[in-house]
Amino acid sequence: MKKYCFEICANSVESCVAAQAGGADRVELCAGIPEGGTTPSCGDIATARELLTTTRLHVIIRPRGGDFLYSPIEQRIMLKDIETARNLGADGVVFGCLTPEGDIDRPLMEQLIKAAQGMSVTFHRAFDVCRDPHKALEDIIALGCHRILTSGQQPTAEAGITLLRELQQQAQGRIILLAGCGVNEGNIARIASQTGISEFHFSAREQVESLMRFRNPQVSMGGTVCIEEYSRPVTTTRRVRQTINALQQESPIHEQ
Repeated sequence: MKKYCFEICANSVESCVAAQAGGADRVELCAGIPEGGTTPSCGDIATARELLTTTRLHVIIRPRGGDFLYSPIEQRIMLKDIETARNLGADGVVFGCLTPEGDIDRPLMEQLIKAAQGMSVTFHRAFDVCRDPHKALEDIIALGCHRILTSGQQPTAEAGITLLRELQQQAQGRIILLAGCGVNEGNIARIASQTGISEFHFSAREQVESLMRFRNPQVSMGGTVCIEEYSRPVTTTRRVRQTINALQQESPIHEQ
């Protein structure tokens, strides 16, 4: 039977714990989800490591939102964040760097991969905004990354099925493709069957209402950027299980 691996994009330690309870094999711990994910705090990583006993912990290394062209100062920050993640017991790190021309920044990637030696390395969705995904795939394989998180250069993995299938065929088992963005209980089986991919990245979040009884709707902590401050999205055990079960009904084996 085909083996599957399920990774949860966890926006908090609370989400990590729910992912583990729901049967996830791995979490990618991130802050700054509205920006596409940024490096979480030391406290987040350390607490997640203490509470995750059966689920592997990967940490995104991304000093800011926006593009994936990093300044020398940002590169220093990333190297220190990788060291911190290692020291706090992370099993893996997740990062991706591009050149101004939209190619893989191989020299910088080599530095970061060397710093991450001994940990699993995932090239994240910087891949989805690179110039040539087929060339990028070969570059990332040559660098020695373990997997690529991708939506097939489309807004969702479901919309990117055609390219995901092409990349899976091109990879020929030399690297793992991790299909992510918009993966849920309603489409995971279709993505799996039409691409041949066996690792999936999803958030399984639901809105959780704040326990605050007194609320001041006149003030926004984001200033002119209005966000919902009295509810927040959190991964739920129920949705993790539902999404895993939607695929395991066909093949009940999954792996670390």
